[in-house]
Amino acid sequence: MKTRPAGIGNANADWMGSLPSKLSSMPLKHLAVPGSHDSFTYWVDVHAPVGPDQKPYVKYLATMFSVLAKKVMVKWSMTQNLTFMEQLDAGIRYFDLRVSSKPGESGTEIYFIHGLFGHKVRDGLIEINSFLCRHKKEIVFLDFNHYYAMKPEHHVYLISMLQEVFGSKLCNNCAVESITLDYLWGKKYQVIVFYHHPSAQDVPVMWPGNKIPAPWANTTEPYKLIQFLETTLKERAKQGSFHVTQAILTPTPNTVAKGLVWGLRNYLVERNLPTIISWVEAQRPGVDGVNIITSDFVELTDFANIVIKLNNMLLEDISFLK
Repeated sequence: MKTRPAGIGNANADWMGSLPSKLSSMPLKHLAVPGSHDSFTYWVDVHAPVGPDQKPYVKYLATMFSVLAKKVMVKWSMTQNLTFMEQLDAGIRYFDLRVSSKPGESGTEIYFIHGLFGHKVRDGLIEINSFLCRHKKEIVFLDFNHYYAMKPEHHVYLISMLQEVFGSKLCNNCAVESITLDYLWGKKYQVIVFYHHPSAQDVPVMWPGNKIPAPWANTTEPYKLIQFLETTLKERAKQGSFHVTQAILTPTPNTVAKGLVWGLRNYLVERNLPTIISWVEAQRPGVDGVNIITSDFVELTDFANIVIKLNNMLLEDISFLK
């Protein structure tokens, strides 16, 4: 059993249900919501083949050096330490999900993936659903935005799985402006699924990817990241979509080579987090502000709390939203 890191509790397990009515009646696109980047990477399988999302040279190295190379890959593939349940208890409500079949495996099983294969998607969804069954006023965003080695039958299997696991908790695709917590609670909806693939376009409970843009800075420099985030916030669509602010740094092959044995967390994330978190603390939700904010290793700081508390600013002055 995975040990819960020190300081992680369930203090935010019901934060949405505890919001004042002035906020629960406000469009959800105006609230600040904490999310995690590559949400499922708290466990990867070093004994499985390298994922089809990797470049040929990475697959070659992994073949040549086998488990040794994969152990290095783990340090750069993992962006979270907390399980889905631990993230939910901490207050995370947006999940960034990348999925793949295993080439050569019979059947249509789907796995989470980020360089290396993770858990079966079904197991992760069941874990999320068990949380939602206990916390009836909490809402989650599931953003399926990358698919690898998936044929039409894999998409049919995954879409059916989502409907089977969550059932009536799934929110129908509708106008983003009409989505408030009060609306969702009234309908007993708890899950908004974004499915970035044409396979889902005729399925009412699958939302298209264009309703949740997530601009990506693709930089290792914190100040370049912040400049990018501020620019894309100013360009945020006024109508029709949620918005994801990806407060993350992305390693280049050169970064990985320099910090090979340290890994993403030690070499890139920890040293730059104070700068990034200071920027997050200075943000404001609302019409022209932040909505969903994602981070790597959400437990390294008080990330979820920091984002949730931004909503207090909306109580100070509701009038600017009208």
